[in-house]
Amino acid sequence: MGLSSTFVSAVLVVALVAPLTPRCYGFGLKDLFLPAITDQVKDLWRNGDVDLVDHSCSYSVKPDIQGIELYFIGSVTCPGWTTIRGESNTRSKSGVLNAAIKDFIQKALKAGLVTEEEAKPYLV
Repeated sequence: MGLSSTFVSAVLVVALVAPLTPRCYGFGLKDLFLPAITDQVKDLWRNGDVDLVDHSCSYSVKPDIQGIELYFIGSVTCPGWTTIRGESNTRSKSGVLNAAIKDFIQKALKAGLVTEEEAKPYLV
């Protein structure tokens, strides 16, 4: 067998085996990081309910970019009780809701809707 017949045999083997091999799909960095980034970004927004002084209230937290820094804006409202809105703007994702609740209770105390005794646990 000469060099040309070995080459032809190799080409034939490749031609016959190539269709049987699975396709190779690229795996980019976006496939690696996108799910993790999506989960992190999704968790920046929060909405829910909280009980304040035996009243059902709602809260929302959303991110805000101020300059080049990430801040969180929180708000608390109790629609069935009062039109007061507790607000907060902080860099702390974990503290933004507590700051909004504290603001709400301080405003409710000033408006005479809660007593100092009722407000004390929220203002500590």
